[in-house]
Amino acid sequence: MAAVAAAVAVTAFPLLIIALAIASPGAPAQAADPSADAAGPGGEPSALARASIPADYLAWYIGAAQTCEGLPWPVLAGIGKIESDHGQSDLPGVHAGANAAGAEGPMQFLPTTFGEFAVDADPAQPVSPYDPADAIYTAARMLCADGARGGSPTGIDRAIFAYNHAGWYVTEVLSWAARYASPASSAIAVPLPADMASRP
Repeated sequence: MAAVAAAVAVTAFPLLIIALAIASPGAPAQAADPSADAAGPGGEPSALARASIPADYLAWYIGAAQTCEGLPWPVLAGIGKIESDHGQSDLPGVHAGANAAGAEGPMQFLPTTFGEFAVDADPAQPVSPYDPADAIYTAARMLCADGARGGSPTGIDRAIFAYNHAGWYVTEVLSWAARYASPASSAIAVPLPADMASRP
């Protein structure tokens, strides 16, 4: 039963990405207010997104996604959830230092990868993987360069896989993305794999 539910969910994820990309295709790049009507691809944040993502992170996810045509902001939020619980984790490397793999900051970049794609989203501070705005905008730039531009399901999958080379990671990011997108802004409801349905 769990295998069937997982297969249905994995099959439905590309449809979610299409629905997210179509939900609000013409949002202006400046609209970073999570309460704005034009949240870009991915539509409005769900109640879960508003309750569990700090407001500044939510605004950065929405704003950063709008720098890459077709990148749904919930994909960035899904990555942020997995990597650091939106900067709320106290694990090594999130706020200082590096984790055991050498990754740094709330979006968990290796120093060479951050250097390649770095965006100074907070001009008042030096560019840093520990600055959440810099890290989130850098993640958007990396995803865009790795296939997310245009918002095709294959491109989104390829970009997420490039971020972390693991099939489970792509599935988990898309699962969180589905939870963070408002049902009203998505054309379809995406069933979750059975082992994830009971998680918050």
